[in-house]
Amino acid sequence: MDHKAIIKSIKERNFERIYFLHGEEPFYIDLITNAIIEYALEENEKDFNQSIFYGKDSDVQAIIADAKGFPMMASRRVVIIKEAQDLKKIEELESYFNNASDQTVFVVNYKYKKFDSRKKVFKAASKNGIVFQSAKIPEYKLLDWINMFVKEKGFAIKPKAAMLIMEFLGNDLSKISKELEKLEILIEKGTTINEEHIEENIGISKDYNSFELVNAIGMRDVSKANKIVDYFNHNPKATPLIVVISNLFNHFQKLMKIHFLENKSREGLASVLRVPPFVVGELQKSARIYNPKKIAANIAILHEYDLKAKGIGNASAKDGELLKEMIYRLMH
Repeated sequence: MDHKAIIKSIKERNFERIYFLHGEEPFYIDLITNAIIEYALEENEKDFNQSIFYGKDSDVQAIIADAKGFPMMASRRVVIIKEAQDLKKIEELESYFNNASDQTVFVVNYKYKKFDSRKKVFKAASKNGIVFQSAKIPEYKLLDWINMFVKEKGFAIKPKAAMLIMEFLGNDLSKISKELEKLEILIEKGTTINEEHIEENIGISKDYNSFELVNAIGMRDVSKANKIVDYFNHNPKATPLIVVISNLFNHFQKLMKIHFLENKSREGLASVLRVPPFVVGELQKSARIYNPKKIAANIAILHEYDLKAKGIGNASAKDGELLKEMIYRLMH
């Protein structure tokens, strides 16, 4: 089952005895857990029938004993283990999973990594309840995810605005959702979210950001690039140097592919490069400015400054100085 089907079932108050939620992406794990907290019990039932444990501070046998208890003036109990990746002897839950109480909804909230599916406790959870793996969203699917999330909230979003969010927040779905939910409160439903909305309400500059810097370098627009670098120097928290280097590496890597791909149609390039079609036109322009030899040199420069940004071969230069020097070398 995917997360939507699981949440739909929860909202209809059709509960499983066991929900074993695991994986690298915490967003969906929290989404399902919060739905269970909201729908499994009435507010007046929670004091006596809802127990939330935290893995690092909990004992497996105490959790099992709680899960075997009877509901008090309610139809069920809810037992949740948050941060279950820190729970010692988690394998001992197998005995409970094989004899799970019909009157308890038991939730394992195991974040940031996959659980070993070969273990008996995992197999017992699969046999007697629902196991859900929350996978990280690949970067090339992130724009689609943002568009889908915004649409489900009753809005639309311009491509550049979605790119700004992606460049600034990366693929942290929890952060992205929180920032977009701010807009849900502040702007009218049905609005198409643009760069101004992002700048005014989330605080991401529509003109001075990593996305615009990459575009400026891609077009060899020295004046614009220098203005953005100057902004970064005066606002060091705006975009970390490591993020800038990563985005530039991805850009030049795509340019190199463009030079050697046979199918240079917009649709063909969008498919291979895993970018939206509207981005392809800018990449093609940039590829005409940078030949393969210069691209290879720039990738070597980025590798050099990546090491320097991490303190390797760099005794004293600050990030702002490294950025200014790196940008100059990339465009000349």
